[in-house]
Amino acid sequence: MIIDQTTGSFALLDGLVRNGAKYIFGYPGGAILPIYDELNAWERQGIIKHILVRHEQAAAHAADAYARTTGEVGVCFATSGPGATNLVTGIATAQIDSVPMVIITGQVGRSFIGTDAFQEVDIFGITLPIVKHSYTLRNAEDISNIINEAFYIAKTGRPGPVLIDVPKDVGLEVIKNYCPVELYNFLRLKDYHIKFKSNKTKIHQALYYLTHSSQPLLYVGGGAVISNSRDEITRLSRYFNIPVTTTLKGKGAFDENHPLCLGMLGMHGTAYANFAINECDLLIAVGARFDDRVTGKLDEFAAHAKIIHIDIDPAEIAKNCIPQVGLIGDVKRIIQELLEIYTNNTDIYKPKSTKAWRSRINAWREAYPLLIPTPEEAFSPQQIINEINKVSPKDTVFTTDVGQHQMWAAQFLKCGIRKWVSSAGLGTMGFGVPSSLGAQIACPDLPVVCISGDASFQMNPQELGTIVQYNLPIKIAIINNKFQGMVRQWQESFYDSRYSHSNMSEGQPNFVKLAESYGIKSFIVKKGDNLTEKVEEMFNHDGPVLVDFRVNREENCYPMVAPGKSNAQMLGMVDYDPDIIFTEEWKKDNKKVEKS
Repeated sequence: MIIDQTTGSFALLDGLVRNGAKYIFGYPGGAILPIYDELNAWERQGIIKHILVRHEQAAAHAADAYARTTGEVGVCFATSGPGATNLVTGIATAQIDSVPMVIITGQVGRSFIGTDAFQEVDIFGITLPIVKHSYTLRNAEDISNIINEAFYIAKTGRPGPVLIDVPKDVGLEVIKNYCPVELYNFLRLKDYHIKFKSNKTKIHQALYYLTHSSQPLLYVGGGAVISNSRDEITRLSRYFNIPVTTTLKGKGAFDENHPLCLGMLGMHGTAYANFAINECDLLIAVGARFDDRVTGKLDEFAAHAKIIHIDIDPAEIAKNCIPQVGLIGDVKRIIQELLEIYTNNTDIYKPKSTKAWRSRINAWREAYPLLIPTPEEAFSPQQIINEINKVSPKDTVFTTDVGQHQMWAAQFLKCGIRKWVSSAGLGTMGFGVPSSLGAQIACPDLPVVCISGDASFQMNPQELGTIVQYNLPIKIAIINNKFQGMVRQWQESFYDSRYSHSNMSEGQPNFVKLAESYGIKSFIVKKGDNLTEKVEEMFNHDGPVLVDFRVNREENCYPMVAPGKSNAQMLGMVDYDPDIIFTEEWKKDNKKVEKS
């Protein structure tokens, strides 16, 4: 297709559509108006749809959630200056969580760059540390090629955000004899290579460790979700009878109702997952990066274990923990290859029994379960979130904000793959409601629930307007303790209960009236109400709902690994000792109990 004459803005929209973009989340402004003017024509033809947010940060978070739930590249727009800088938190959130996004920012005209023109800011320079790659367009004729490159870079290898800064006059510039560049015809990416297949010798080494381990553990991170390797991880776990623990980002990569699932590990992980990490003799890290919130005291993390580390990013191998075997490549492909080699060599590789190991873990599970307090004066947050888990329909998509409620949600909610959307690495308060927008746009036929806290919710409440404009049936559950809950817990635990500026009771809005002012159904749930009926009411309403759940103000999130402590040293547990639980079966199999 050759068009005699068109503009840079047309080429940009054409490139987005050719690369599969269906939705754009954004907010217009002066420098990006030529692109929005062109977008108007494409929307009228039903080719692409723009979602108007109320703040640019929400555009980035919504595009992020769209990408997490679909596996496709999320797209957001913002204008120059404050519009672009408002995206920064959302870009950083996506970068640290490896989310594929293409960010289009408007910029002042080329002749004004460097003159401190109105709403000029060097967004290219500002975002260099928090993007996978970035461009400033200088010629309209480069647009097709750069859009193709941006999408390819964003979603290949370890995914991440790519920024394209578009000067206003480039969007207006005329292109003669416009011909779109074919997808994957990259003129400048000859040296951009992704390693997908690992060395067979190393896979045989991994199989040797797997078949000589009696206490193995799978430690599964977000890379397993990104690579859609749930089936492969399930087969790996089943073939070798390996228990599985997941990170915050790894939720959904393994069936959370499966007997081999230990839930989340780390700072607020389950006690039995953390004990298993402490006692395992082989740790298979799959798409995980040994984050500090997972490892606790690093030199005591899996201290007795050999480590197999599978990750697509070579920079992650041996960054924090040095593995005996490092397998670099796509998680899905590597596990497929490992299982194929194993099934073709079962006469050579004969796994040890893990029955005693699993029995010991189950004893920990019984002795140290996740607790659901039932205070007299108010519901506990755990009661609320556990009830939401019970009532929620199958395939519900959960988004969260950040704080105590996020950790309780991770502990009690059972999710499918790509049904969990949470800011893990950056811990971005205000992420919950905007991310629920992107999740609902991505999954229009699935229920979407946002678990938020009263402090986090107040960071982006304006997006209730977006929910109403597009009639999105999102359910928002505010766990309202009138505190910055996690900040207060740390102040109680480590700062002698000096609650410096963490109390949010003064100035807290009436959330019900706020929601109702937008036309959203809303109600309060407090002690004395029938909790099951109220949660069912939330789910049964056809449109959006906001529920203000009043909870025990000073409830703490446990278990908790204090900074600088090993994962076996958890606060909030009574008389815990991983070494006292040795089943008769374990003693018989191991003959002698050796305390670590």
